[in-house]
This record gives sequence, C-alpha cells and structure tokens, in this order.
Amino acid sequence: MMAQRILSIDYKSFRFQIFMCFSILFFLTSCGKEDIVQDQDPNDDLYRIPVVVHVIHKGEVIGEGYNLSEERILGQIETLNEDYRRKEGTRGFNDHPDGADTKIEFVLAKSTPDGQPTNGIVRINSTLVDNPIPPNHRFDYLAFYSYWDYEHYLNIWVDPLQPLAIDIVLGFGTGPNTDLPGNDLFSPGEPTQAEGVIINSFHFGESGIQSDYNLGRTLTHEVGHYLGLLHLWGNGDCATNDYCEDTPPVTSHNTGCPSNPPLACNGEPALVENYMDYNADNCMNMFTNDQVARMHYVLKNSVARKSLLDSPGLNKP
Repeated sequence: MMAQRILSIDYKSFRFQIFMCFSILFFLTSCGKEDIVQDQDPNDDLYRIPVVVHVIHKGEVIGEGYNLSEERILGQIETLNEDYRRKEGTRGFNDHPDGADTKIEFVLAKSTPDGQPTNGIVRINSTLVDNPIPPNHRFDYLAFYSYWDYEHYLNIWVDPLQPLAIDIVLGFGTGPNTDLPGNDLFSPGEPTQAEGVIINSFHFGESGIQSDYNLGRTLTHEVGHYLGLLHLWGNGDCATNDYCEDTPPVTSHNTGCPSNPPLACNGEPALVENYMDYNADNCMNMFTNDQVARMHYVLKNSVARKSLLDSPGLNKP
C-alpha cells in the first residue's frame, strides 16, 4: 500500500515475496520533515488518472471467487475517489483543519493502448496461461498476464492470493522517480520491474471478510505510495519522517482504531486517521495539505506520472 499491510504491518510499503507459503520481506518506506514541495495551488485544475484493473482469476464465472464482479470493482474506484476528493457524506470526509481535497480523480480507462473501446477492466484466467516468471517477482509475475503502457495507465492488479493471506498481505505499490527527499525509499517501478499497484483480491473494495481491512482503503494507501507519499513514520527516526510538515513525526505505525491516539515525537497526537498509517479502514479519512502538495509535485514532475494526465485512455476512441 511499497508496503505490505501485514496485520500490524501492511501490504503497503514492504516488498513482498510470495512463494508457496507467502514469505514476506519487510521493505521500509518513509516521509521526513524537509520537503522541497511548495504549498498546493488552490487554483489547480483536477488531475484525472486513467486506471486499468487487471482481474487475475482461476476460471470462475464473473462475480464468483477471484473473478470479482463489475459492481465491486466500480465500488472500489468510487471509494478511491471519495477518499482522494474528501467527499462530504462519505467515509472519505473529514473536518480536520489540515485535511485536504487532493483534486485527484481516478477514471476507469475508456480506450485500450491500441485504441479500442474498453470499460477499464481486464479479466485473465490464470489457469490457461503458462507463466514463466517466478511468483516471488510479484509485479513482473502479474504483469505477464496483463500489463498496459505504464506511462499512460495506472495498472492495478487484483491478486488471487489464498485465504491464508487475508490480513497478512494486503497490497503493494511502486513509487515514482523524482528528486523529492525519500525517493530512494520507494520500491522502484520501470525499468526495474513492472509499475503499478497490487491488491489482494480479498481486500479489493468492500467485502464481507472479517477484517479491519474490508472497506477498500488498501488501494487508497497504495495509490498514495504510487503518487509519492511515504509512511508517516518514515524509517522510524523522528528527524526523518515523511517530509510533510503537517503530519506529526512518529517512530512507528498504528493499527486498529485507537480512541486515544499516541503522542507523536513533538507531543502532538499522532495522525492516526491518515491514509498513510496502518489503522483500520473505518478509521482512515485523511490526506493533509502537505501530502497533497507532494502528490501534485509528482504529477507535475515525474515523467511516468505526468504522462498519465494526457493519456489517450481518458477518451473514448
């Protein structure tokens, strides 16, 4: 979410290895306190990003098992937009003085890379494909099944992990390549590996699983990494957190839904409602102004992010 949300960790900024029993390697992501990003321009237009959802399934009919229904996919994109737009009347709204509308919206692609019409959803029966990529190289492994031009589409893979991975592996995202501080802490995308976001099928969108992570916020977190946000605690050092001045510096993550937030390094309450923490989905509802400024900087300066904004995938053929 770069990270794996793993019970107390998270599939959101760790690099994971999944092979047989899903062994997971912890990968740190961070955000410190001296950022080159300026405050966001309140007059900025909306940033619209085309999305393609690759549903990797095991031969089920649509709407069953790993072959998620279109309704669930549409609901996940709606949740993503509610969170990023801080929409009133939804779980994504907050009245925190530092809370912000990111002015970023996500649109299921309307045309394919070769100019054909699409609903932005690709379904691949993995049982019919001989995949030679080692499963522990997860981005390349899933991209072998389906992968669209990373410079023009946000690729999201719905990963058909086994039930034992619920609450263990939630999601994972590659970071952008920029001159921002903390850039070296992201999991790299192209040309190192396929670029985009992976979400455990069980944690994609709203689901009936018994979990703190069943409302679709894993994608909100992982897309945050994809757009340049780091975990609130960075590398665990108060002096080098997430490079966002309005997120109180902390040394580690929070989980669950604490009614009395722990204190940050500066004595302020930790920002446990922030999407870049590890708290339960129903407790998350906030990006800050500095986080928004950082994402806008990425969209204006990262070659593989700013090209999304004029993608042909945003328009019908």
